[in-house]
Amino acid sequence: MRRTGKNYVILTLKGMAMGAADVVPGVSGGTIAFISGIYEELLQSISNINLSLLKTLKKDGFKKAWEQLNGNFLLALFSGIFISIISLAKVISWLLVKHPILLWSFFFGLVLASVIYVAKQITKWNILTMFLVLIATTLAYIITTLPPLVSENSSNLFLFLAGAIAICAMILPGISGSFILVLLGAYKPILAAVSNRNFVVIITVALGSLFGLLSFSRILKWLFANYKNYTLATLTGFIIGSLNKIWPWKKVLRYRTNSHGEQVPFNELSVSPFSYEGEPYLMYAILLMIVGFALILLLEKLAVKK
Repeated sequence: MRRTGKNYVILTLKGMAMGAADVVPGVSGGTIAFISGIYEELLQSISNINLSLLKTLKKDGFKKAWEQLNGNFLLALFSGIFISIISLAKVISWLLVKHPILLWSFFFGLVLASVIYVAKQITKWNILTMFLVLIATTLAYIITTLPPLVSENSSNLFLFLAGAIAICAMILPGISGSFILVLLGAYKPILAAVSNRNFVVIITVALGSLFGLLSFSRILKWLFANYKNYTLATLTGFIIGSLNKIWPWKKVLRYRTNSHGEQVPFNELSVSPFSYEGEPYLMYAILLMIVGFALILLLEKLAVKK
């Protein structure tokens, strides 16, 4: 696919949007990739990293190997993801503490519209597709209700494995890699490493993520090639089930003390804004939900126009 410099700038911006989503524990960068129209190309490009690529590099040189890899696409996209994670980690952390309802409201509207967008890609509905939506919705909902691990492990081997597991979730629309890191007790150590520029931890997690990405992308590519409707139905269910995690109004069931001696929520329950203990910011929340929802509709129209 021939792209201009403008196209690559747009790709980088899409990568930044994916990175921003992945920082939030409840929103999947895979959802952003899907609704921005680059999901299947991303899977294809990642699965190009194989032995055949090494043979091409040895036989025909770097240029041919780079073209086979779709390197310009991956470079632009992952540059955007990296820029976003590095630059927005502190901002997102601050918003999660200071304005959680407003942040969650925006992403709730965005992900809610994504359900409609992904479901519309299913060309044929039958009993099996509806069953897959139901099963995936239930599974994703159960995952969102699991309590995080009490301990926060920061060993390099654990962080490598956590990165490998989380990246599989990150490229699945609806399943948040960040939330998986929270469940594993690895989210805060990794976020702290990014904020403090601890490159040993960052590189360890990146290598684990690369390992998981190369393995899991091939499975997804095969599923899209052979069972696209069923795969889309499953992804639709994952996104629906994940809405529980990003519901803006929560009741804290249990607190825990983190490594800084601070009391932070440990287990939460979604509640109505009218029974929320505290200021619900209902009008602002609804407005931000509408903004997030409208943003997806705008992206869809732009994609159709293109």
